[in-house]
Amino acid sequence: MSTSVLEDFEQRGLVADVTTPVELGAHLTGAVRTIYVGFDPTADSLHVGSLVPLLALRRIQRAGHRPIVLVGGGTGLIGDPAGKAGERALNAAEQVAAWADRLKAQVRPFLDFDRGPHAAILVDNYEWLSRLELVPFLRDIGKHFSVGAMVARESVRNRLGAGISYTEFSYQVLQAYDFLALHERHGCTLQMGGSDQWGNITAGTELIRRVRGAAAYGLTVPLVTKGDGTKFGKTESGNIWLDPSRTSAYEMYQFWLNTADADVGRFLRYFTFLSPVEIDDLIRQSQAAPEKREAQRVLAAEVTQLVHGEAARREAERTTQRAFDDDIGWVFEGDAGDVPGAVLPALEAPRPVWRVLKDAGIAPSTSEARRLIQQGGVEVNRQRVRDLDETLGVGRYAIKVGKRRVYRVVIEAPGDAKN
Repeated sequence: MSTSVLEDFEQRGLVADVTTPVELGAHLTGAVRTIYVGFDPTADSLHVGSLVPLLALRRIQRAGHRPIVLVGGGTGLIGDPAGKAGERALNAAEQVAAWADRLKAQVRPFLDFDRGPHAAILVDNYEWLSRLELVPFLRDIGKHFSVGAMVARESVRNRLGAGISYTEFSYQVLQAYDFLALHERHGCTLQMGGSDQWGNITAGTELIRRVRGAAAYGLTVPLVTKGDGTKFGKTESGNIWLDPSRTSAYEMYQFWLNTADADVGRFLRYFTFLSPVEIDDLIRQSQAAPEKREAQRVLAAEVTQLVHGEAARREAERTTQRAFDDDIGWVFEGDAGDVPGAVLPALEAPRPVWRVLKDAGIAPSTSEARRLIQQGGVEVNRQRVRDLDETLGVGRYAIKVGKRRVYRVVIEAPGDAKN
């Protein structure tokens, strides 16, 4: 068993907050420990931001410990107020259950569930939360929570002005109870999560101390941000999802390939298993020859393979290479890989390019589509679009956004069969 897992986290900048770091370091080196991370089903797929805590569990398992993935089929019915300016809309129970099932399948490839004492465990907190009886729960668990301390937590304090329902206010109690349940069922002693979960995590460590008189620990990883202030995990066409039906391997590869130089070192430390020495060497190579973007290429290859597998990664690399080809015909060939695109019905008159970008899902909004054109970032069939008034009629179009993202769009004539 590795004796330096916490040191590795620290070297990679993966520690935002940690309870009693010296004590936790000794705890992790003393024996095989059980550690959990929770994911609420708020959509039918996790996104790239979810990779940081998910890969943190993978690092924990590689260091010889036992990971638990908790899918919040119960807490997903309540809604975490952390990071939200207003009340979440409550999703139907059937929808949450379906999303939970999707997430359970999605996390399996990232961990080893068949390694004996180190085998990962997959749980759904709906199993125990749905069985709680209100009066016993308030009497036995609720008495351990101070309202003053609950209100002081950042996720609640930030919402007091806009308002917060009792439903979301109670979320921290349920997450703390999850930690207690996993402590009792599996001997779990450490919860990890994003830095916005710190208050919920420490509520769990305190609950275990009060109820069981046992030590428990918390560690949060940073919420990923981009150096230029733009939101991480989004492109012109929307979120970057782990589900290949929502974000293809090619789109995933492109997302990482377009990482800014200022961010690539940090992202290599967060999202890959390359050693710090290997990462430092890559950064030096990139600084010596920035036009080659070697660090970005390695980052794109490593993460795309983690999420989609080796074959999909190879195809994404091949498709990316062809995006620099002067011949645009390949975009519509049978071996064009997973180049994203759309088939649009013809309108009565040719539609503006910005409207095509929006309708084809290349840009998430009209304003974003217009901005891309105004900044000179759009080419149609190798010709740069220079005017917002330019239009496209019936035909096939290879649309390039930025330096590397290529899309195929077909605008059909009325009555044509779908291409």
